[in-house]
Formats: sequence, structure tokens, C-alpha cells
Amino acid sequence: MMAAVRLLLRTGSSSSSFSCVHSGFGATLLRLSPSCSSRPKTQKRHAAHFTYQPDPVPAEYGPTVKMNLFQSVTSALDNRLATDPTAVIFGEDVAFGGVFRCTVGLRDKYGKDRVFNTPLCEQGIVGFGIGVAAAGATAIAEIQFADYIFPAFDQIVNEAAKYRYRSGNLFDCGNLTIRAPWGCVGHGSLYHSQSPEAFFAHCPGLKTGFFLCCGFLKACFHACAISFCFLCAVEQVPTEPYHIPLSQAEVVQEGSDMTFVAWGTQVHVMREVATMAQEKLGVSCEVIDLRTILPWDVETICKSVVKTGRLLISHEAPVTGGFAAEISSTVQEQCFLNLEAPITRVCGYDTPFPHIFEPFYIPDKWKCFEAVKRMISY
Repeated sequence: MMAAVRLLLRTGSSSSSFSCVHSGFGATLLRLSPSCSSRPKTQKRHAAHFTYQPDPVPAEYGPTVKMNLFQSVTSALDNRLATDPTAVIFGEDVAFGGVFRCTVGLRDKYGKDRVFNTPLCEQGIVGFGIGVAAAGATAIAEIQFADYIFPAFDQIVNEAAKYRYRSGNLFDCGNLTIRAPWGCVGHGSLYHSQSPEAFFAHCPGLKTGFFLCCGFLKACFHACAISFCFLCAVEQVPTEPYHIPLSQAEVVQEGSDMTFVAWGTQVHVMREVATMAQEKLGVSCEVIDLRTILPWDVETICKSVVKTGRLLISHEAPVTGGFAAEISSTVQEQCFLNLEAPITRVCGYDTPFPHIFEPFYIPDKWKCFEAVKRMISY
């Protein structure tokens, strides 16, 4: 089994929770400086730079129930603990539910030997997970934010990813899953908003994807992978266990004039852009959720580009060395004669993720829409 590490990145804290923090901070300023009271009370900053659009209710997996992504994660973890007696969940604060409340109630249900806290040491968390998985158990490690995964980089890239290869297939840690929230949250600044997926996409032996539903997470348990997720979604989720294949992109909206490729929260940005392009320009856009970037679904992307002749890729990570470059290179090699315009990337800038300038940094719908106009008029 190929050892791979899954990062599940969650983004998108609700605007209301952010407003509370912001309002509290503002109240402190008012007490310190009475002149601040003249500031209009209507000024607010919103966490989400997109409008969430729920997917159609899935019919192929049986009855469904409405869940947000927190509940969906909990459901997937609960199901794994119930069906796999070797499964353990560990990380900082997971015993009481974690900072995102995704493990609430699991310690009480399954015991402190199967759901437990660890020291604040990401290198130790992943190293422990490698040992647990190599011993034959299912290890589910949580990194509170993807930004904090870097201390564990050596364990992931040099140990987990190469464990099977260096032992000649005698050992593997393919049952290791690493969950971590990722991307722009509306107020996270440089230590809570990073998108590090491209670092891991360069390493053979890892599977790296983006968790948008519990079916994807359940599939991760069977193939060591890194999976990123965001937590603002409310969907109808099947009540029975189900799996979504890894490494398979999803065409969330069909079109004929242009292909959009994104993952995570940026998928919802691209869906808004597709609507704007149709209404304002009469341009039909196909929107693809890549889901997994290592390995990634080359066939689905290229098939779409052959049909549309244009490709726009968007992600929050910095543009230089971002995974959009890999997609662009591959599509250019395989679909060169089908392209009607240069492949375009709309991504983050090559700077640390800012705080007050976050609205200028993120690849929002207006930046993407401008790119659409340039491509259509090329």
C-alpha cells in the first residue's frame, strides 16, 4: 500500500463569529480612545469572499440528513471508530472536541484510549501516527491549522511518504490520515490562512486532497493521504457509510466555452464567476472541483479543455510554484492544439498572507471575472 498523508483543510469561519471577535476588539479600542465612537456601527468585515451554493441532494447513497461540515466530519470519524476497533484519533484538544468541535462526544463514546490529546508538538503527532499506522492500526491525526503542519514536514515527507519504499514493501503507514483546516478564514492572517498543498504535491508517496464531504474522508481512511477541508457548508449527507473515489475530479457545472478548475472554497468562487459570465457575457463555463491534487484527474480536465478551448485555474496559494502551474503545464502539453487562448491562473500573491489587506489578496470573483473577459477577447 502506498504510504500517503491526507491533509484535511478547513476554511471559512462564519462571518458572525468573526464579527463577535472584531466587535470585542473594537469595544476595547472605544474604551481606550473615545474618538473611536464616531465610527459607523454598520462597518463590518465578512469572512467569506464567496456565496456558498449547496450541491444537489445525492440520491445514489440512500437516505440523507442535513449536516454542516463539522457534523459530517464527526459522522465519518464516529463511523470509523465504530467499525474499526484499531482506529484512534489524536491531536491537540481533540479529547474535548477540538477547536472546530469535530470530535465532540467521541472520547465519551469510545474511551480515552482511542480519542486523546497530545502535547503541542506537530512533529510528535505525525511521528506517533506513523508508528501507530506501521503497527497495523488506523491512525487519524489532527493538526489544528494547516499552517502548523510545517514542524511535521520532515516526518511527513521523509518518513511517512517513503516508509513502504525504503522497506521494500515490508512495512507501510498507509492507514495514516492527517486532518488539518486550511485557507482563508476571513481574519486568520499569516498563521491561520495558508494553503500549503503544493509543498506536499511534490512528494511521491503522499495523497493530497480536499475534504468537502464525509464520503471523501471515509475514503481517506483506506489510503494514507493529506486532505484539506473547509467548514462553512451545510449539505444533505447520506446516513449510511459511503465512499467517494480519491483522485477523481467532479464536474459540478457543465459548459461549452471555458473550463474553470479549482478546489476547496475556491470552487464556490468559480461557480459565482460562471454565473456572472453567463449573465453578463453570454459565456458558458464548465466548473470542475479537482478534489485531489496528488494524484490529480488529468483525464477529466483535459477532456473538458478539448471541448471548451480555454482554461482558468484559481487557488488561494501563491501563484509561483502553486499547483495551478502543474495543471497548466500538463494541459498545455496534451491540449495545445485545442487551446483558443493562453491558460490563465488567478491565485494568491507571492507575499505572506496579510491581515487587513486580505480582501486585496484573495482571488475573488471580480479578479476571476476580469480574467474571463481577457480570455474571451483574446
